[in-house]
Amino acid sequence: MSEYLLDMRGIVKDFNGVKALDGIDLKVRPGEVVGLCGENGAGKSTLMKVLSAVYPYGTWQGQIFWEGKELKAHTIRQTEEAGIVIIHQELMLVPQLSVAENIFMGNEIRLPGGLMNYSAMYKRAEELMAELKMPDVNVALPVYHYGGGHQQLIEIAKALNKRAKLLILDEPTSSLTKAETEILLDIIRDLKRKGVACVMISHKLDEIAAVCDTISVIRDGAHVGTRPMSGMDTNEIITMMVGREIKNLFPREEHPIGEVFFEARNVTCLDVNNPRRKRVDNISFTLRKGEILGVAGLVGAGRTELAMAIFGCYPGQYDAELWLDGKQISVDSPRSAVMQGICLVPEDRKRHGIVPLQGVGANITMAVLKDYARYGVINSEKELHQIEKSIARMRIKTASPDLPIRGLSGGNQQKAVLSKMLLPNPKVLILDEPTRGVDVGAKYEIYKLMFELVKQGLSIIMISSELPEVLGISDRVLVIGEGQLRGDFINEGLTQEQVLTAALGQSSELAA
Repeated sequence: MSEYLLDMRGIVKDFNGVKALDGIDLKVRPGEVVGLCGENGAGKSTLMKVLSAVYPYGTWQGQIFWEGKELKAHTIRQTEEAGIVIIHQELMLVPQLSVAENIFMGNEIRLPGGLMNYSAMYKRAEELMAELKMPDVNVALPVYHYGGGHQQLIEIAKALNKRAKLLILDEPTSSLTKAETEILLDIIRDLKRKGVACVMISHKLDEIAAVCDTISVIRDGAHVGTRPMSGMDTNEIITMMVGREIKNLFPREEHPIGEVFFEARNVTCLDVNNPRRKRVDNISFTLRKGEILGVAGLVGAGRTELAMAIFGCYPGQYDAELWLDGKQISVDSPRSAVMQGICLVPEDRKRHGIVPLQGVGANITMAVLKDYARYGVINSEKELHQIEKSIARMRIKTASPDLPIRGLSGGNQQKAVLSKMLLPNPKVLILDEPTRGVDVGAKYEIYKLMFELVKQGLSIIMISSELPEVLGISDRVLVIGEGQLRGDFINEGLTQEQVLTAALGQSSELAA
């Protein structure tokens, strides 16, 4: 009997002649947590889709051995019956169905005659939620009543209900708060003690280091190496991932900062579902020419709502007085914002940043199509020239500009959205979580680009949940808590503790 629960050998997968995986090996023991690391587009998610039969046997080359026997699965149900369960980065829950119905979807407990046995399903669902340290969840309520952190754990309950022996977690903490992340990491440790193996894909290397026994790195579809985590640090993982050493992840560069160029006054947003509640409460701030203004705060503080109001796309009632280059401007839609020099890279690229079925190129140029049109006819050659230029500049990994953008990795989608918002030549660029789900190498490229842009006189507002990123990149930091401005700090010697203290409302000190 093999010591390995999973043994993938020489996996090759190509798309239209382009090799996404080129002879990958991966081994996992029972109860082992393996961190699968690599840059965006390296092939991590593709490898896991091969394993879980999203790409069925026969569409790839190589061999997969499961519990010592060769696995030739043609459907996801077959891999789940074997004990391999994948939790995708985009959660597969039906918001209108109850927690219990989502957990048992496709595996319902039925009474004689075929009716669903809700009492049995509720009982088992409650047991699972208690096991995941969430005993207060009402399993009869629709999933949409719960936030992203709870939904991520509901997905894990769904996997455990399928008697998973190997759990594949694809960017499991990308939308979680720090507290929710700690709960998830504790759950992974508990699963490990119970003999459940995990493959964890994450760009957050501190989390990989916290729970993984082994690190396996792939780069450009090839296996770079597999090593015990105990003998490595995060810098060594980064070097394996990107093929070079990145000594300073936040490449701060000196750049001139001019006079106040943009000003938002008295920005107020009312809650979409409860207009008596203010999501943003009378916030005013300034932005200087060539400045990177970081916006920090806890999840739900109102940071994204502030950005949406400035960009003219907040879905509820809102009010904002905006001044650009000394003149008051009126922004009532994203179109008018772009026309006046304000562009936004949204937090949720899947919902608000891309058109999934359209090509990569079409997504990049959609905000400036008029620049390539004459008498209503697009100059395709001119447009393609710009697309190729943008793809090269941002190093977007795609087999073709015509490939539907949904086929790209999350990081490459993010680069395409960023390219789209740079084409209108904005004066103010708002970046809402610009590096979420982006690997270390791509993060570094985005930071370098930000400094390149501010040197050219562009002003940037960067919203981020990662405090090291805010402090590593920003010239000045706004801190928002419960919809209110709680701090405006020059970023000189500023600490994470000071920012968190202000976010929690324990300090009213302003230092602009």
